[in-house]
Amino acid sequence: MAQHILSVLVENSPGVLARVASLFSRRGYNIHSLAVGPTESPEISRMTIVLNLEGHALDQVSAQLFKLVNVIGIQEMEGRNSHQRELLMVKVNSDPNNRPKVEAVIAKYRGAIVNQANSSLTIEAIGNSAEIAALLKELSSFGIKELVQSGLIALEIGDTTLAERTLQETGLASSSTHSQTEDYQN
Repeated sequence: MAQHILSVLVENSPGVLARVASLFSRRGYNIHSLAVGPTESPEISRMTIVLNLEGHALDQVSAQLFKLVNVIGIQEMEGRNSHQRELLMVKVNSDPNNRPKVEAVIAKYRGAIVNQANSSLTIEAIGNSAEIAALLKELSSFGIKELVQSGLIALEIGDTTLAERTLQETGLASSSTHSQTEDYQN
C-alpha cells in the first residue's frame, strides 16, 4: 500500500472531525496521522490526513469525503509538490556524562532542548517524516522516556492556495459560500 497525504478544508464547526474520522472507520481504513488546525479564515479548519491506501481506494475515499456536508475542498499533497513537516517532542535519559553526545545528535537534526532536568532532556524537533524517524532512531540509544509527535502537516509549493484552487474548480471557497451546517444536524 502507498502512503497518501490529503489536505482537506472543512467548516470550523462542531462534529466535523468526528464525521470525517468515522467515514474512514466505517470503510475499514486506518488513519496513520491526523492533524487539524485553524486556517487564515476563522470559519475554516484544515485537516491533514495521512493514509495507507491503493489508488482506487483513494479515489473512493476522496469522493466520499467530498460528499460530507462540511467538506469544502480536498487535495492530495505529493512530496514533490509540497512542503511536509512534523513536530516531535521527546524526553530522553541524559546525565552529565552523555549530555554532550545527546546535544550533538540534537544539533545534527536542528532540534532544540526545551527543558533540562537532572536525569533527562526534553527535545523539540521539526522535520520531514524521514528526519524525525532518523532522529528518534539515534535518540533511542540514550533511552526514550516519553514522546509525542504532531502528525504530518503539508502546504503546496507555489502561490496558489487550496482555497483558491477549490474556488477555481468548484466555485466553493469559504464557509460563507458553502455553508450547509444548518442542513446537517448531529
